[in-house]
Amino acid sequence: MAEHPEITYIGCARCGTQIAGLDGRYACSGCGWVNEWTEGHRPLPAAGRRRPQQP
Repeated sequence: MAEHPEITYIGCARCGTQIAGLDGRYACSGCGWVNEWTEGHRPLPAAGRRRPQQP
């Protein structure tokens, strides 16, 4: 069973608004600030293999 992401909170680094993110990855809807994806609390899941489109 896969582990679920954790909701985390932080004050925006630019405007100070309290924002929520998943596993330490944030985006502020007030000013547009986002943190670097590598700052998350754990690695992102691997991309799954895509199935070919059916005609």
